[in-house]
Amino acid sequence: MTASTLDTSTRTPLKGWLAVLAVTLGIFSLVTTEILPIGLLTPIGEDFRITPGTAGLTMTLPGFLAALAAPAVTVAAGRLDRRILLCVLMVVLALSDVLAATAHAYWAVLVSRVLVGLVIGAFWAIGSGLAARLVGPERAGTATAVIFSAVPLGSVLGVPAGTFLGELFGWRVAFAVMAVFTAGVLAALAWALPPLPTLPSAGATRLGVLREMTRQRAIRLGLLVTVLVVLAHFGTYTYVTPLLRQVTQVSPELITVFLFVYGTAGIAGNFVAGAAIARDLRLTFLTAAALIGVVTCALPFLGGAKPGALALLVVWGFAYGAVPVCSGTWFARAAPQAPEAASVLFTSSFQATLSAGALLGGLVVDAVSVPAVMVTGGVVALLAVAVLSRARSA
Repeated sequence: MTASTLDTSTRTPLKGWLAVLAVTLGIFSLVTTEILPIGLLTPIGEDFRITPGTAGLTMTLPGFLAALAAPAVTVAAGRLDRRILLCVLMVVLALSDVLAATAHAYWAVLVSRVLVGLVIGAFWAIGSGLAARLVGPERAGTATAVIFSAVPLGSVLGVPAGTFLGELFGWRVAFAVMAVFTAGVLAALAWALPPLPTLPSAGATRLGVLREMTRQRAIRLGLLVTVLVVLAHFGTYTYVTPLLRQVTQVSPELITVFLFVYGTAGIAGNFVAGAAIARDLRLTFLTAAALIGVVTCALPFLGGAKPGALALLVVWGFAYGAVPVCSGTWFARAAPQAPEAASVLFTSSFQATLSAGALLGGLVVDAVSVPAVMVTGGVVALLAVAVLSRARSA
């Protein structure tokens, strides 16, 4: 009897899929909370009288902390039941939302973002690799696609809804709503998840295991490509709202619609990529990077008209929707013997680069302009295309 069978043998298929849904909602909650400032940078900056680049620290801090938290919390947790750990992390996330909603100084907002980063790193590293344990290995591929759909869902529902609430009632209300939603997710996780002790076959994640994995060529290639693509995306997407206001002259109300369309395309990209990577992972990843590069380079020149900007956002959203599932699958295939450790490396590389992109993008925005950061990000994405075009098929 396999370890996965041990986890699912006493559970009905329905309960397993409800557990997958609960984990998906958890990742949706943390992804939405993490990227919520993208749609609220302007009101946050106006409230605290800071520049867009400084407001961009709300995007920078969570990712850096998540990159550290993914290995640190997972290793420190040892053999602690993952169900208990995931529930504790949801409590911390809810508290961070409350802190942001009630903050009267910018430093308090940044403290809340530190807590968000701690939760993201640990929850995503553990939750993104649970599919096989919850529904069995034969349905793991579909369950993984469902779990990763939370990433574009955060863009399609979370950011537009948060932007809408922020425009109507103030940006603090958006975080207050997320606190209530996260409390509901906590209840769902506590009810739906089975006990999740560390599997004997995999053992607890250790620093030595992570160090050994980074010596593998496939892992190093995955790290490089993930860094380039995520750096390009978040160095540009973090400042897409200022671009739409300055270049496209989109009203605040219409920006919500644009972001919703972008996120919808991302959901489609997620599931299309989930099917495409079964045939050629490298080509799927390469195509997504190429589309991101072309679109971000084109936006400052073709995004002056609303139809052109919207069309480019659709392509961008579709392409980025493929990135998390491509990157996560790359690491999982490179280290099938240590799925949780592979998830840790995926999460750390993804989150660290997310923050670096937001930080470096903010520097370019403050020093040059928003259009300049779009072109810069596009060039970085095309570097990832060059790297993947020289790699062997994965």
